[in-house]
Amino acid sequence: MVYFSAIEYVLQIMKRIWIWALLAFNFTSAQISFAESSQQLGVSASCGYTYLGNGISFYDYDNDGWDDVTIASSNGEPIYFFKNINGNFVTHNINVVTDDLSAKQINWVDIDNDGDNDLFLTSSNSGIRLYENLGNMIMQDITYTSGMLTDAFPYYGASWGDYNNDGYLDVFVSIRDNYIPSILYKNNGNNTFTLVNSEVGLVNIGYMSFCSAFLDYDNDGDQDIYVSNDKYSNRNLMYRNNGDGTFAEVAEETGTDISIDPMTVTVGDVNQDGWPDMYITNDPSDSVLFINNSDGTFTDMAQSYNVTFNSTGWGAVFLDADNDKDLDLYISGENNGSVTTQLSSALYENNNDGTYNLNNFAIPNDLAYSYGNAVGDIDNDGYPEIVVNNINHSNIFLWKNNTQDINNWLKVKLEGTVSNRQGIGSYIEISINGEQQYRYTHCGEGYLSQNSGTEFFGTEHHTIVDYVKVKWLSGLKDILYDVPVNQTLDIVEGSTLSLTDYETEPRLWYNNPIINIIKLNSNQIISEINIYDVLGSLVLEKQAKKKGVVINASILNSGIFICKVQFSNNNFQTIKLIKK
Repeated sequence: MVYFSAIEYVLQIMKRIWIWALLAFNFTSAQISFAESSQQLGVSASCGYTYLGNGISFYDYDNDGWDDVTIASSNGEPIYFFKNINGNFVTHNINVVTDDLSAKQINWVDIDNDGDNDLFLTSSNSGIRLYENLGNMIMQDITYTSGMLTDAFPYYGASWGDYNNDGYLDVFVSIRDNYIPSILYKNNGNNTFTLVNSEVGLVNIGYMSFCSAFLDYDNDGDQDIYVSNDKYSNRNLMYRNNGDGTFAEVAEETGTDISIDPMTVTVGDVNQDGWPDMYITNDPSDSVLFINNSDGTFTDMAQSYNVTFNSTGWGAVFLDADNDKDLDLYISGENNGSVTTQLSSALYENNNDGTYNLNNFAIPNDLAYSYGNAVGDIDNDGYPEIVVNNINHSNIFLWKNNTQDINNWLKVKLEGTVSNRQGIGSYIEISINGEQQYRYTHCGEGYLSQNSGTEFFGTEHHTIVDYVKVKWLSGLKDILYDVPVNQTLDIVEGSTLSLTDYETEPRLWYNNPIINIIKLNSNQIISEINIYDVLGSLVLEKQAKKKGVVINASILNSGIFICKVQFSNNNFQTIKLIKK
């Protein structure tokens, strides 16, 4: 028999309490924490002064599995290339001459589907530049043979997508001018491009455009384009892809024709319903959070989500900073702290209930005139970092993610075979216990920025993802089941084609018993829910066009109920619910 002293007994109890508390903490979100670490990690670059800022890329340009940093700078300064070597950066000399550029957008993009990354640059004073990667990062200037205009227009953002779904990436280039319209170039598949504005039906007047994003706002399988236009005298534009190589301008019809002073176009599925939402920064009034209504329209929900910013906002990016399964939001602002009534930047933490909290303690001393920002992973630990381009500052910012790694993660990288090689324009869906997360792949997003080519998903304490599904632009769907977390998953188009029975047979997850809320999640779109009491009387009904539905059940008395769930493909399931 073992005897404990009173002190030993107390210590044993305290130890157990500490373990229980630690376990409980591990099933909650970690406290988000970033530290500015640019020069410690080898990224030393002062970008000078450029009117309306410069862009930045956090993209693995040499395909070695580590996200590199490429920085645009002011006229007379070079483009800075920093190669990531196992989590630290070294200056990389690449044969690209750019000292005469007041550089804006930087895109690493595979224009010829040969597996390496070519380089596209825009400038507000010296036109555009296009460099073909001949292999091993040897770059050749093909600007003058590409068919692109060589005029020195005031170019800003550039976003790449495959609007005609021919497997080659096209580019929408924003021009900030009242008279010169922005340009859509079609990729001809032979390192040449054709200007197709008139052919596809774009507006033919200038709108002072800052940037754009390719997205599939109506989930019809082709890529639409949303354009952010400067000054209150203009309005933003939404080009709906007609599926036949042409577009229709439908900003008014979709509710996105705002006339503010907008900068970024940042796309993410904020409420995780499978429909892309958009964040638009403003100067200096309320920024806009367009929540997709899943019916071809959007509603500005910035106030109710508490993400208005109320400062001069520029770049913005969605990221799951603490890997707790929801998207947080980081915004860069044109304020170095001298104007105390306005935010210099903001990290909004997602409460996963339709609201955000401002958490600037997570990014201490984030004080600079900041413009472009981008997300990548410095050390491949699955926790995203943020890089920011500043003007009139001693250095750029590189925010190292020091959040305690109590949550798990999954990273997904795509390789197209029928679709474009980078898999741009693909939907990635993962599911954990019936709860879905979605990512849409971009090349050139936010304000003058490019995020990592690998998509990040937080999985909280879960160690297995039930499935990972990719819907490619080609229409092919790949699906993997029972995927372990804390890895980078490489998916090649057509390698794991989805099974027909999975696509057609509905699967339903729900909480039971219920108290005041019913949560239903499915692999299919739920169209209608009807709840009956044991006598067969209809007591509650709800229309829906989502895979995830939340129902307020507080009006129901305690007892047993029958719930009939109708799906969009006319299948249905009947389940029994117990109300406490």
